[in-house]
Amino acid sequence: RAVDSEGNTIDFYLSQTRNHKAAKRFFKKALRSFHVSKPRVITVDKNPAYPMAIEELKKEKKMPVGIQIRQVKYLNNIVEQDHR
Repeated sequence: RAVDSEGNTIDFYLSQTRNHKAAKRFFKKALRSFHVSKPRVITVDKNPAYPMAIEELKKEKKMPVGIQIRQVKYLNNIVEQDHR
């Protein structure tokens, strides 16, 4: 699930796997959303598939190059707290 800085859901993607192909599809889908401006920072957990997917999207010019990626296990608590 992708959320903005205020905790509002931007998009979600259900997949049986958490590999880089699924991550790439999710990022492409989330960045296409009509209400999403260019994000400054993308925070993800420690899944190794995310950096691979992001680098591929940057090479394909489907993700802006200047986006900062933070891969920290506990900084995605906004998404986790959404279950309440």
